[in-house]
Amino acid sequence: MKEILKRYLAYLFRWQLSTPILSLVLIWLATLNKWVAVIIANLIGGLIFFWVDRWIFKDTPLAPLWEIREKINCSDCGKECRGFRVVKTANYDRSIDKEPEFRCEQCSKNKLQELEKRGIKL
Repeated sequence: MKEILKRYLAYLFRWQLSTPILSLVLIWLATLNKWVAVIIANLIGGLIFFWVDRWIFKDTPLAPLWEIREKINCSDCGKECRGFRVVKTANYDRSIDKEPEFRCEQCSKNKLQELEKRGIKL
């Protein structure tokens, strides 16, 4: 919830910044037809604020993304079973791991505790 509030406040601030910037563009284009001026101002605003919005709304998962596979060999204990792995969290990303490590349920719990000790929030 805290992350969403920060994003929302940043978005509101960005929204307020767009008003004076686009007003300056409209003043600069005042000699044109008003519809043409508004269209050009909106295009310029889109060119600028697309990047700001992309930064504000960057993809950060709110909950861990898990991958589960059947019949794996646990990378820790070697047992054949259903395998689990955390793929992505707020500050942990193994989404393009070429050799993912799957663990049985118990070893998965142990790995989560290890990650939390290292400061990785899940």
